[in-house]
Amino acid sequence: MSSESIEPAPAVCRRTLLAALGGAGIAATLTACGGSDDSSSGSSDTSTGSSGSTGTSGSTGSAGGAALAKTSDIPEGGGKVFADQSVVVTQPTAGEFKAFSTVCPHQKQRVNSVDNGLITCPAHGSQFSVTDGSVEKGPATSGLTAAKITVSGDSITLA
Repeated sequence: MSSESIEPAPAVCRRTLLAALGGAGIAATLTACGGSDDSSSGSSDTSTGSSGSTGTSGSTGSAGGAALAKTSDIPEGGGKVFADQSVVVTQPTAGEFKAFSTVCPHQKQRVNSVDNGLITCPAHGSQFSVTDGSVEKGPATSGLTAAKITVSGDSITLA
C-alpha cells in the first residue's frame, strides 16, 4: 500500500458563509422591493380621494399631450390613477385639477388607489394628499412629483 496523504478540504469560515448567504438574501430583497410595479394596466377608478399635480382647470398648453379623461371622470375630493401613463389626476375642490407621478418616492413602487382624500402606495402603506401630493403617512419622507396636465373645456390631457 502506498502511503498517500490526503489533505482535508479547506474549512469555510462561518462568517464567510453567513456573509455570502446574507448578501444573496439582501440582493433578493432589494430586487423584490426596489422594482416598479407596472402589473396594473389601464386605469383605476376611485369614488373618493385624489392626487395632485400641476395644472388647473382652464389652463392652456400644448394640445400634443395624451388625452387622459373628461373632467367629469375625476370625482371632486378624489382622483383617478392612470397606470399606463404613470400619472394620477385629482380634483381636490370643484374645478381644480392636479396631477402627480404614480411613482412612490419611498422605494419606487406605484401608487394604485385614491380614497378619502389620500393617494396610497400598496407596497408599504405610504399615503399622499390629493391636494398637493405631500406625505400624509410614511414611510415615504417626500411627496409625489407633480405632473403637468392641461384642462381645456371638459378634457384633461398630459401637457
